[in-house]
Amino acid sequence: MADNKGVLVVGDIIEGKLAAITAEMLGVGKKLATKLGEPLCAALLGSGVKGLAAEAIAFGADKVFVVDDANLKDYQSDAYVTAAESVIKQANPRIVLLGQSTVGRDLAPRLAFRFNTSISMDCVDLDVDANKLLVQTKPVYGGNARAIFTTEALPQMATVRPKAMTALPRDAAKTGEVVDVASGIDPAKIKTKFVKKIKEEVAGVKLEDAPAVVAGGRGIGGPEGFKQLEELARLFKGAVGATRPAVDNNWVPATIQVGLTGKIVAPELYIAIALSGSSQHMAGCSGSKTIVAINKDPESNIFREARFGIVGDWKQALPAFTAKVKELLKE
Repeated sequence: MADNKGVLVVGDIIEGKLAAITAEMLGVGKKLATKLGEPLCAALLGSGVKGLAAEAIAFGADKVFVVDDANLKDYQSDAYVTAAESVIKQANPRIVLLGQSTVGRDLAPRLAFRFNTSISMDCVDLDVDANKLLVQTKPVYGGNARAIFTTEALPQMATVRPKAMTALPRDAAKTGEVVDVASGIDPAKIKTKFVKKIKEEVAGVKLEDAPAVVAGGRGIGGPEGFKQLEELARLFKGAVGATRPAVDNNWVPATIQVGLTGKIVAPELYIAIALSGSSQHMAGCSGSKTIVAINKDPESNIFREARFGIVGDWKQALPAFTAKVKELLKE
């Protein structure tokens, strides 16, 4: 791996389309590549994915390596790590970025092991220093602090937290090179068998994509209270979230849990209702642009995190807040 050069983004593909995290990684990848004076490349792995190369180029890639193989139709660790290894060996990048997604969490450490290098998971900021080393910033201690890492091992690898980076504006006129790469997959060495895919049923906007999230905690008291949260979320064309205690009490499904052991969200508006603001929960929503809190305890940690707050019983504050929002939307 001598003479490593450039930044390689290993793209996430969901239902035949580039995932939002891919565009976000290409955005930060372009910043890093420009600082280095080196190219930005993308790797697309899957079956029938070559047509997505133009989209990766439109979001900033100068070159796209495509591994199009029927064995990559559904994610399987053994197949994907072999295909990604083939791309990295051919591209010989200085930096490799993957998303902190279901695929990235599994694939990234395996790749780092293959190349005998280190990796920082769940980064929220990336930069390069004067020595061309990747400066990797990630939350630690449940989100209570941030640690900065560098490594001299090549390639330098990191995964990127969804919503932590900003995608570049799509440029349909941008041109780039597309390179086909053989997967190198031996089907006989794939130890697992894909059985079936079960799609999560979502009514309305997905939690991760919502521009606004209305989240409730233990203080909501039961499933009936979350129906009021749903009304407010609809007004903002957003989604409802919850803390782990609300999920553990079976008030809401686990699919809407926000936090260290749930989903990571970064909406424009995060309304936190009757939740304490524990570090585990804030690890999942600290990237929100504006946090509004409603809690009857003035000493609650959520008020240290919120830009705006209402001290009071949510059962009284929320109806008034919702009514005011309806009034403003009519104007």
